[in-house]
Order: sequence, then structure tokens, then C-alpha cells
Amino acid sequence: MLRVVQWATGGVGKAAIEAVLAHPELELVGCYVYSEDKSGKDVGEILGGAPLGVVATNDVEAILALDADAVVYAPLIPNAREVARILRSGKNVVTPVGWFYPSERDAKLARACVDGGVTLHGIGINPGGTTDVHPLVLSAMSSSVTFVRSEEFSDMRTYDAPDVLRSVMGFGGTPEQARESPMLGLLSGGFTQSARMCLDALGFAEAEIRTSHEIGVATGPIDSPLGVLEAGQVAAQRFVWDAVVGDRVVVRIAVNWLMGEENLESGWGFGAEGERYEIEIKGDPDTFVVIRGWQPTSVAEGLRRNPGIVATANHCVNSIPYVCAAGVGIKSGVDLPLVAGRAHPELARGD
Repeated sequence: MLRVVQWATGGVGKAAIEAVLAHPELELVGCYVYSEDKSGKDVGEILGGAPLGVVATNDVEAILALDADAVVYAPLIPNAREVARILRSGKNVVTPVGWFYPSERDAKLARACVDGGVTLHGIGINPGGTTDVHPLVLSAMSSSVTFVRSEEFSDMRTYDAPDVLRSVMGFGGTPEQARESPMLGLLSGGFTQSARMCLDALGFAEAEIRTSHEIGVATGPIDSPLGVLEAGQVAAQRFVWDAVVGDRVVVRIAVNWLMGEENLESGWGFGAEGERYEIEIKGDPDTFVVIRGWQPTSVAEGLRRNPGIVATANHCVNSIPYVCAAGVGIKSGVDLPLVAGRAHPELARGD
């Protein structure tokens, strides 16, 4: 059994704990929390269930001293110094918040991996996964690839994080405030890495990555996790990252985040296809895939347990055995073998 620590217990962190508990090769042995209120509580209590016998702590030194094989690092904002300390303590790190495709600027973390004899792997759903690994897997069915697109269409009313929606993502304010929010910069850190992974793996020529940010406002009241959005307040956003070779877009990554479809200014909506993820490959032959199931069927369901958040956590947790078996260093999705989930316990073989 591989011994796992969960770092942070937000939506992804809680789902990751559930995934660790369900995985036949993993054992939860520790949990780091930032909150004084959560410190000292049984992790099962934090999840709203029965005790698990693992007590959460906000003592970093206690976590670093634990005998553990891996840490699922899932805070809202990544901290490279925290990650370096975890790596140097001899624990592999899997995270959905960065380091999807390493570059020279990650040299200090690469050194920390060597010092600890471990691996750092960034993966999740978007970025990491649908924006790089999945398009590359599908590209194996085509030759002479000319264009790759990964695009998300999601209803943000199902995202129960009002502080993040307002303060970080810029919803509920004015368009000017949304343009000045940190969201584009935060997102670009991950999505640019995904674009670079696709460019390099497919062998495209040197490309320039261009970004754009479109904003839509409410035309009438919209119920949301922020409360009621009024006319003129930001209720829809689209971010795009285009990798351009010459004058041709060869890789496009986009996210469309809307507070539903009613009372939005003209031009905003999911279209007949509804919420979804799309992956498109232009080549010989073309490929077009629509992914469903990673968005909830209703706002209420999403507020209870958002499947996109669960998928993000599962991708991290299912990667752990492969990361622990990998060579030392920062490993991207193209450096690991095929990562798979595990059968439900009722259907699993007995070894």
C-alpha cells in the first residue's frame, strides 16, 4: 500500500480523500489544513461522515515528518516553496494547481525532486488532462495534424465558492473589474503549459501564444452562488489561448464560463449542445469528441458534489501509483505510462 497525505481540504481535497479511500493500492495517513478550525478534527468529520482515524493538522513540520509516499497538493493557489519542502522530505507530489509541463523556470523544484529522490506531477481536468493528455491521445488516430482544440462550456452557478467567483474570477463586478482580476494571469500559467505540451509532442514549429478575454454582463437578475446578479454585472466570461505558427492557429484552448443562459446579453450561451467539453483534431482524418458527465445535471447537484471537481481529484489520485514508480524529477502527462482508474471494490478481483 502506498501511504498518502492530502494537502488542503477544499472541494478538490475532499474529493481526493474519497478517491484515496476507494483506491485499493492507497492508504490515507495524513491531512494538512490551513484552517485553525479544521486542525485537530478527524478527517471523516471534515468530510461530514464517520471518523477515519486520521486527524488533520495545520502543523507543516508534523506533515513533513510523516512516513508517506505521496502528497496530493490541492490548495487554491500554489506555493512553490511549500512544494519544494514536501519534495525534499522524500514525498512524491501530485497536484492539479500547476507544473503540468515543466520548463527551465522550474529548475529549483526539479532540484528539490533530486534532493528528495522523488517526483512532481501536475495533472487534473482543465488545465492538465482535457487540454493536453486527452488531445494527444486522440491525435494518435490522425496524421498531418494542422489544428488541435480543447474547449470547456460550464455553468458557474454550480461552483459553490462565492469568494473565488467574486474576488479571483471577477464575476458579479463590473467588466473593468473583471479585466483587472488576477484570473487571466492565474489561468495562463496552466493553460500555456498545456498548449506547449501539445505543440512539442506534435512537433509543431515555434509558436507564439496569444490570449484573449471576453466578458458578458447580465441583462436582468440572475441567481448565483454570489447572490442575485443585477443588470450590468459580469455574468459570463470566455478565455482563449491560441498558439500561432506564422498566421495559423494550430492549438486553441478555451473556457466558456457562464452564470446559466437566462438574462445574458446577446451572443452568450452554450448553444444546442449544452454544457460539455469538446476536443477537436484537424488532420487525416479529423476527430471531434464531446465529453459529458463532468458537469452536473442541475445547479443543485453541482452545489452538492460537482463532478468536474471530483474528476480533477480522481485524475490526481489515480496517478499516484504511476508517479511513485516514475523516475526522479518533474514528470508531465507525456512522461508517464497510461494512467487508469481502478474497479469498484464490489467488482474488483481478489489478489
